[in-house]
Amino acid sequence: MTPRACAECLRRTRLLGLLAPYIEKIATSRGGTRSPQLLGMPSADLVERAAPNDGERLLAEVAALSEAQLRGEIERAECWAVCRHDERYPPGLAEGPEPPATLICRGEASHLGALDPGMCVTIVGARRCSAYGREIAIDLGRQLAASGLTVISGMAQGIDGAVHAGALRGGRTVAVLGCAAERPYPARHRALYGQICRSGLVMSELPPGTSPWRWAFPARNRLMAAMAEMTVVVEAALGSGSLITAELAQEAGRTVGAVPGQVTSPVAVGTNELLHSGAHVIRGAVDVLDCVLGPGAALPAGGPALEDGLNAMLAACEEHGPSADAVAGALEISAAEAAAGLARLELVGYLRASPVGTYVRTPLARPADP
Repeated sequence: MTPRACAECLRRTRLLGLLAPYIEKIATSRGGTRSPQLLGMPSADLVERAAPNDGERLLAEVAALSEAQLRGEIERAECWAVCRHDERYPPGLAEGPEPPATLICRGEASHLGALDPGMCVTIVGARRCSAYGREIAIDLGRQLAASGLTVISGMAQGIDGAVHAGALRGGRTVAVLGCAAERPYPARHRALYGQICRSGLVMSELPPGTSPWRWAFPARNRLMAAMAEMTVVVEAALGSGSLITAELAQEAGRTVGAVPGQVTSPVAVGTNELLHSGAHVIRGAVDVLDCVLGPGAALPAGGPALEDGLNAMLAACEEHGPSADAVAGALEISAAEAAAGLARLELVGYLRASPVGTYVRTPLARPADP
């Protein structure tokens, strides 16, 4: 049965669409109110704050819309809606700050049942990411989705898109947009958007036809932060939207993790600052599973496929010693090549480094022979 949204909640969502340009002026002005705080206001207070000269007209315009008109608008956009009065409304949002009245969605409605915060992880990061960050994002998305978690991100360029791409290879992913749900944004992610609609969910708190606004992105960040037990930041510059998501997650009582980055890299400044402030160190999917599901939670049997060279390094590490020198001697390769391979095995979750530079196996099952 398709979830439904009541007329009252649909009118609130339609009002947000009409107020979008007014909220833009407030949220982007010097000393302006943060958009998540604005969206927590009752409708009468919101229009008084955002559009005092046009508020009565806008409220009257929304009130005049029939339930059939509101539902027809959503159906024409090939979307469906769920409001906070439906039992299938995501529980993390219901418990979080400023929950949206309605979510406008595309995708399989049954995936709403997989949005228990304890089985969700949000992964975000820089739009202008490094190749290192992109690779980690893909691996995290794939392994965590394959482990049964729902992987949530914002479908932005860079880390977000990589996270979704990885998660689609392993399981389920949810994209939260800062524009209407029927609008692939950014346009270069149109194909990715289509894949998510087919096997996951795309959602927005904004009505059909709404363009992307700058204020809508920090607003949607609060949704990503509230829906998941943990938010992981892969790469982020200081002052970035990813750090806003981490801050909102902390405010919502959620766990925050960050992937360490090169100290001289601009896209690692934000993540390294999070770590300095006490965020969990995320070296791979197993660290996330330890935080979300508890220590010892295993990735799926076999884990991600390994090429022949990494399979050999993994076997050598177990049979000849857990150090780069031991692996190098066993395979007759350089210590640098062995160290790089062991670091790669740690990244994809098969090994975990100890403080003294040796490696131990994670709970992953032995990979199948190639």
